[in-house]
Amino acid sequence: MSAFRDKKTSEDDIHIHLILSNRYKKKLLMNLLILGAGWTSTFLIPLCESTHVTYAATTRSGSERTIQFTFDPESDDPIPYKRLPDAHTVLITFPITVKGGSEKLVKLYQQTRQDTGLEPRFIQLGATSLWGDSSRNNPNAKLTKPSITEWYDRHSPIKVNPRGEEENALLALSPETPTTVLNLAGLWGGSRSMRNWVDKVLPTKEVLKYKASLHMIHGLDVARAILAVHLHTQFPAGERWILTDMRVYDWWDLSSAWSVGEGDKKDGPQAAWVRELMREEGVRALPRSPEQLGRALDSREFWEFFGLSPMKRLD
Repeated sequence: MSAFRDKKTSEDDIHIHLILSNRYKKKLLMNLLILGAGWTSTFLIPLCESTHVTYAATTRSGSERTIQFTFDPESDDPIPYKRLPDAHTVLITFPITVKGGSEKLVKLYQQTRQDTGLEPRFIQLGATSLWGDSSRNNPNAKLTKPSITEWYDRHSPIKVNPRGEEENALLALSPETPTTVLNLAGLWGGSRSMRNWVDKVLPTKEVLKYKASLHMIHGLDVARAILAVHLHTQFPAGERWILTDMRVYDWWDLSSAWSVGEGDKKDGPQAAWVRELMREEGVRALPRSPEQLGRALDSREFWEFFGLSPMKRLD
């Protein structure tokens, strides 16, 4: 099906064209199938519509004009997959942690295609917590001060855990089945405002003292990255990517600015704590340098390969 829209087509026709009934979607070849239409889809779907990329999306409930689908890594039943439309690219938004789950999802989708000649590609969304010590973002973690700065890029070894192992299993299906993984930094935008997390993440001066680096990516840039992978003439089969906005943020810098109340909002204590910590630790200005922040992520390769730059920075 061509994604081209006739300029004479009415707005209602365009709406029907983009948001098709579940029954009709099954018979069409979509550009993109989104497995798990959650927060990311609130940016991805509008971008698909504005760039004429046809799509279908699933949710557990099948509400909001989506297809009902629940991934069960323990089941070999092909029936849930038969509801899904054929698509050039399948986006997996949820983590898979059960051994063999990634391969099972791919194989069952492939086996239930109406177009037997279809060779779908698969994109898995992951997290950058697979690199280095990201426990500083956990208020219950043991408090430690970063001793050295460690830079990580997409070639750095990842932590051995069920999620990372399943991502590796998915990548191992390439080149026979083209697969790639986008490991995302902290997500923000839309309903997710980091400003609302200051009091929860930084409840005491002692916790703030040991907070160092923070890496983020806006939902719009996640959506742009997904479509860049989908549309690229050379799908990056078997590749893992780190996706950040190419910045290393400083928790002290952010909390100092964000704890100052606006309008009727009362000031939080974090700004005063930061001033005290700067004097105690001999920090003369904010943000602190990457050398003082410990863990640092290098995502340049993704943006260079796809010829893009992040549009949003944390504010």
